[in-house]
Amino acid sequence: MQTRTLGDRQVSAVGLGGMPMSIEGRPDEARSVATIHAALDAGVTFIDTADSYHLHADEVGHNEELIARALRSYGGDTSDVLVATKGGHLRPGDGSWTKNGHPDHLKEAAKASAERLGVDAIGLYQFHRPDPEVPYADSVGALRELLDEGVIERAGISNADPDQIREAQEILGGRLVSVQNQFSPRFRSSLPELELCAELGIAFLPWSPLGGIALARSGELGPEFAPFLEVAEAHGVSPFQVALAWELALAPVVVPIPGASRPESIQDSARAAELELTPEEVERLSAAG
Repeated sequence: MQTRTLGDRQVSAVGLGGMPMSIEGRPDEARSVATIHAALDAGVTFIDTADSYHLHADEVGHNEELIARALRSYGGDTSDVLVATKGGHLRPGDGSWTKNGHPDHLKEAAKASAERLGVDAIGLYQFHRPDPEVPYADSVGALRELLDEGVIERAGISNADPDQIREAQEILGGRLVSVQNQFSPRFRSSLPELELCAELGIAFLPWSPLGGIALARSGELGPEFAPFLEVAEAHGVSPFQVALAWELALAPVVVPIPGASRPESIQDSARAAELELTPEEVERLSAAG
């Protein structure tokens, strides 16, 4: 598995997103654990989760606990695995998502996440989504305090625009290590953030890098993305591998985190790290959609 830089750590070029294993349509725990173990077998050393990845109101942190159990039950060495989690986004249990970026909430949420993950300090903690009711500087200031107190080892932000990236970098004193935004062949509006991260040397973590759970489960990228299918056929791989390889080719700071709930899905995604596209193919795919 190729690696990429995230702060002071090297992580697998392709990570694993845990959300599909804990929200609507989630599999049983045995299959989820098998999926996480398959990712580790494939060389994945970066796993992304959040305290809000759960289905019912009384199971906050479901995905964090699931990942912790899977890591404990894995037969091999997991000391090089970096688990990232997030706080500031909530699920009341009725299918909706709400926000709470208040510093007190984020600090308590981080400590609760550390306990569920079974760690003394969270490897990477990310502010999940800006809260319009709370000044952004206050929310990011909570991350700074968590860093200074040793509750978290690294800090990141998610669903941020360029101005927020610059602001967070300033508030954190240059310690911002990651930005997690939606980005895929279908959703490219975060390209300015990707380019800014490349300029600043900050890891850019595309969430839903295959276009979303429903699309990934359908096995197709959609007819408007025919070039991805054509390139996939030329290489004898899945169009999803091509999508991830294209994202990796856009900048050396990109680390896609495809969600998975089946072992074969993450195994296929992990192979994208070894798929080399030509400059002409990258240009063609960038023009598609």
